[in-house]
Amino acid sequence: MPKILYLVTEDWFFVSHFLPMAQAARDCGFDIAVATRVRADGERLRAEGMSVIPIESERGSANVLTGLRDFVQLLKIVRRERPDIVHCIALRPVVIGGIVAKLAGNGSLVLAPTGLGHLWIERGFAVGLARKIVSVVVGTWLRGLRTRYLFENYDDPREFGLDPRGSNVTIVGGAGVEPVNFPLSEEPEAPPVKVAVVGRMIRPKGVVEAVEAVRRARATGVPVELHLFGDPDPANRRSIPQTTIEQWMKEPGVTWHGRVDDVARIWREHHIAMLLSYREGLPRSLVEAAAAGRPIVATDVAGCREIVHDGKEGILVPFGDGDATARALAKLAADPALRARMGAAANARFRQRFTAEAVRQTVRNLYLSLVPAP
Repeated sequence: MPKILYLVTEDWFFVSHFLPMAQAARDCGFDIAVATRVRADGERLRAEGMSVIPIESERGSANVLTGLRDFVQLLKIVRRERPDIVHCIALRPVVIGGIVAKLAGNGSLVLAPTGLGHLWIERGFAVGLARKIVSVVVGTWLRGLRTRYLFENYDDPREFGLDPRGSNVTIVGGAGVEPVNFPLSEEPEAPPVKVAVVGRMIRPKGVVEAVEAVRRARATGVPVELHLFGDPDPANRRSIPQTTIEQWMKEPGVTWHGRVDDVARIWREHHIAMLLSYREGLPRSLVEAAAAGRPIVATDVAGCREIVHDGKEGILVPFGDGDATARALAKLAADPALRARMGAAANARFRQRFTAEAVRQTVRNLYLSLVPAP
């Protein structure tokens, strides 16, 4: 039985974003091992029939000693497990795990640098230099006959000097969403028109910009409310302080709900999905909103424009343009027919590209191309 070893920072991230891929591999006969920092979902993975290898890693850390420790522990794991495929997920595991797998010299390599994160968002000489080094390591040094790249949009491969339509690149529709879990539904009564932002309460998700856009829209008399769903992320240095969120709650038209497990209910109860992200791989919250038939307001950045064509599934706004975002909200709030039309288009696009079955089939084909069918 061929084996796939996943290297990923957090167990919850693997479950929420990559579990359908691992299930597809398991169902066609692969043995699955997941090396990750175990917090809340280790038992969930074991219940799926997957081996769990606990590792300790500091997400986002640039500390050299921490990186060396991660390198050593991953090298031991890869040599011990001797997988046929090493699948590295997110930028840090892609760099460290990719180098480890290449040095270990056994099996094929799948690199999935999803989202890219602060290294591609921040500006400055040091960050730019680090970005260049990472780009060369991932796109050039780790490239080889047995290396494949897995991306969620057509923008990111170019950052590594890769052709998004090349034979070594696979574009996949995120983690995939089961249509039955996010059924198409009629929007609730309006006004007010309720706008939902679902995601971690961190600055790169555009939460600050979302609050400001709703302030501006309401100042012109637009009957909109903003509802925030998600918790701060203390491990992320750009997490929004709890005190800031509590201050927003004192404003009319802004409500923070924290993390909500029943995301499908959010879309049944809200009219518009919004994500003013700085950059994405493929935002799962917008895929789920599209499945439920909700129109979308999003920034015109990598990842978001993979789901939304401006004027069709929703409205794309320039990054950082609060006035344009307020105008987009006003336009949708004033026109129920437009919301319905864009919501239907979003659902159609979801069914075309972003279902869990479409993702499973794409990844299954990728794995089987690297290892003969068991």
